[in-house]
Amino acid sequence: TLTVTSANHWVTAWLGLELNMISILPMIAKQKHPRSTEAATKYFLTQATASALMLFASTINAWQTGSWNIMQLNNKLSCILMIAALAMKMGAAPTHFWLPEVMQGTTLATALLITTWQKIAPITLLYMISNHVEPIITLSIGLLSILVGGWGGFNQTQLRKMMAYSSIAHLGWTMTVISTVPNIALTNIIIYMIMSTPFFILLMTTASKTLQTMTTTWTHTPTTTIILMLLLLSMAGLPPLTGFTPKLLILDNLVTHKLTLTATTMAILSLLSLTFYLRTTYLLTSTAPPTTTQSTTTWRLKPHQNQITAFLTPIALFNITILPALLM
Repeated sequence: TLTVTSANHWVTAWLGLELNMISILPMIAKQKHPRSTEAATKYFLTQATASALMLFASTINAWQTGSWNIMQLNNKLSCILMIAALAMKMGAAPTHFWLPEVMQGTTLATALLITTWQKIAPITLLYMISNHVEPIITLSIGLLSILVGGWGGFNQTQLRKMMAYSSIAHLGWTMTVISTVPNIALTNIIIYMIMSTPFFILLMTTASKTLQTMTTTWTHTPTTTIILMLLLLSMAGLPPLTGFTPKLLILDNLVTHKLTLTATTMAILSLLSLTFYLRTTYLLTSTAPPTTTQSTTTWRLKPHQNQITAFLTPIALFNITILPALLM
């Protein structure tokens, strides 16, 4: 990832992405189970296709313009192919098909890596070529991702698949403004990573993999349940929480660029995501499982997980840090 983020030459960036992909394959296939092997194979094939497309796009650009510099992607065809390749790398619609399947076949820890860390390299490259990107292409990908992310997560009972569709929807919000105001797009993806990291860590702690097992967390870790609820609402983008900030900035920016219809469509489509976040929140907090414990409950978290969660949760829930910028 660091090779990609510090690269100046397309081949170096491609090399970094290949190393990144090869390194995560054993982590996906770690469990001795056919499903994880299948997930690793799907991940490998998709990422290899995207890498080939990326190399092809950069070669065409070098052939036409004589430059391998990442910032000088001046050829129109190269630019379109590059966006397609990077969208496939990240799992943005319409090339999102691999993400839910791969995440369902891995452990929660690897799923966390795929939704957060693995997005850094492609997003950095998109950020670097954002000057040459056609806004209509990124807007279309963005809108489609928000629609797919909301609609796909609607019917899920598996938490990993639900989080995969949530990731697609958040990528959609990022894609819509990457060509106009890349800084806001970057803010959005960073805030998404800050919100999903403690969420996944708490899921690992409670060993919750489906909506059904989530209903029983209240009996043995009430504090965790409340934090999970707030994190879900933050991801949904409800106002007092951090998740609302990037959405507000993105919609404000789109309206400024006279794209009011697009902004309205995005706001309406995000209600699809809100539905499944609220359903999970309701299951977590408003339904009591059949057996209730009579003993006093303790904070059952492992120390190292506790520290990461304690550090990231306040940032994911409270807008204090970004409030002054909003008011100005």
